[in-house]
Amino acid sequence: MLDETRKNWSHLGLYQRFEQVVVTALGVLISIVILAAMVNLLRSVWVLIAEGVIDPARPEVFQSLFGMIMIVLIALEFNHTVLGILERGLSVVQVRAVVLIALMAVLRKFIVIEVAEADAFLLLALSAAVVALGGVYWAVREQDQRSADRNPP
Repeated sequence: MLDETRKNWSHLGLYQRFEQVVVTALGVLISIVILAAMVNLLRSVWVLIAEGVIDPARPEVFQSLFGMIMIVLIALEFNHTVLGILERGLSVVQVRAVVLIALMAVLRKFIVIEVAEADAFLLLALSAAVVALGGVYWAVREQDQRSADRNPP
C-alpha cells in the first residue's frame, strides 16, 4: 500500500499528496479503533464465558455480542474502503462502498434493537432506510456494470 504511494509521490500534485497523507493517517487511526474494538469484544466474550452468561435463553446477550461484532466488521469495511484509495490511486471514495457501510450500520441497529421496546415509527424509518440504501446500492452497481460492459479492460 505505501510502496505504491512512495513510487508515485513525485508525480502527485500538492492536493493529491495532501489526500494521500490524510488517507494514510485515517487508515492508521481506524486500525487503532479496530484493535480497540477487538480487545473490547474479546474481553467482553471472556467475561461472559467466565461468568457462564452466554445462554441461548438470553437473547439480549447475543444481541449485544453481535452488535459488537458488527461494529468491528463495519470498521474493517470502512478501513478497507479508505485504504483502497491508496491502493487504487483513486482520489474519491467509491459511492458503492459508502452505501454498503451505511447499510451495514442500519442492519446493525436492527440486530441490537429490542423489538418489543421499539416504537413502530423507528422500525418503519429503519426499514425505509434499508430499502433506500439497497436501492441506491443496486443502482450504483448496475451503473458500474454497464460502464464495465461498455469499456472492457
